[in-house]
Amino acid sequence: MKNKNNKKRILAINFGGIGDEIFFLPTLISIKKEIPNSSITLALEPRSKGVKSLTDIIDDLFLIDIKGRNKYFELLKLVFLARLGNFDMVISSGGNSMISVLLWLTGIKERYGFNTGALSKKLLTRAVKLDKNRYACEMYHELATPVTSIKTPLPEINVEVQPKRPNTVLIHPGVSKMSVQKGMIKTVGADVWAEVVEKLVQKGKHVILAGGPDDKDCIETILSTISCGGAENFENYYGKTRSMKELGELISGSEKFLCSDSAPLHVAVALKTKTYVIFGPTDDEKLIPRSDDVVAIKATDNCPIKPCLWEHRQTTCESLDCLKISSNEIVDAVLNK
Repeated sequence: MKNKNNKKRILAINFGGIGDEIFFLPTLISIKKEIPNSSITLALEPRSKGVKSLTDIIDDLFLIDIKGRNKYFELLKLVFLARLGNFDMVISSGGNSMISVLLWLTGIKERYGFNTGALSKKLLTRAVKLDKNRYACEMYHELATPVTSIKTPLPEINVEVQPKRPNTVLIHPGVSKMSVQKGMIKTVGADVWAEVVEKLVQKGKHVILAGGPDDKDCIETILSTISCGGAENFENYYGKTRSMKELGELISGSEKFLCSDSAPLHVAVALKTKTYVIFGPTDDEKLIPRSDDVVAIKATDNCPIKPCLWEHRQTTCESLDCLKISSNEIVDAVLNK
């Protein structure tokens, strides 16, 4: 039975935070360019559904809460929805050896995923090489190679680009609350951020402070600490961006963007705004492209296993030597690099 309007129906599966979904966009964009008469449904975690506002290539979402209490029920729901959806192709970014079984259970004819061993080679139409030692967009994009030779190197997002405001530095200090709750500390403390705000204002920069609901504690600490809150060249924009798309518009209009290793970083990369990122226990070579537009700010510690988060441990260590970055070092990078 032909699909309505003869469109090729594609199911894409990518679990993770919204940053992971932005990393995955180039893969979907290349496939869409190769097969323009196609519809794409993305199966993802509910916390990342905001990615749909950033692109018009995703036609529908399946919200699958694999981090909840009923993980296996949610996976069965995904199989059911996949079978019901009359899909022609499924593509998954998962590196677990059982992903190929999940894709096979969907009954979808064309199945693409990473090579995780003999089972994936047997159950997938094509199992592609998984190289985790690459920029994440490049790693995911290998999944598109069985379908197209088109390459989309960076995420492309739908944001109404604003005129650049000269001399502005937009600061988004936070990381997701889930990261903090799970002990994945990835940025400097609010006291350091407050010093950075003060010093950039003193240097004559027009500083804009932004953040979302997850950043409430950090922002409140910064605002209660700084003395430049009423300065003409300081704007408190906390709570004024109600979506990742609105934040993207704010980023696009800023001359420079300073942030932590978090989802707004990847929005800035897509918009090609000059971006400065605090990196501690995570691997900047996997999370940002090689580009003059993106500068990693890192401590000069001698930790022998840095970067350790995901590579050697699931939570950060207590010493956090990799995040002992002074406000002067951060300000110097923003002003001079």
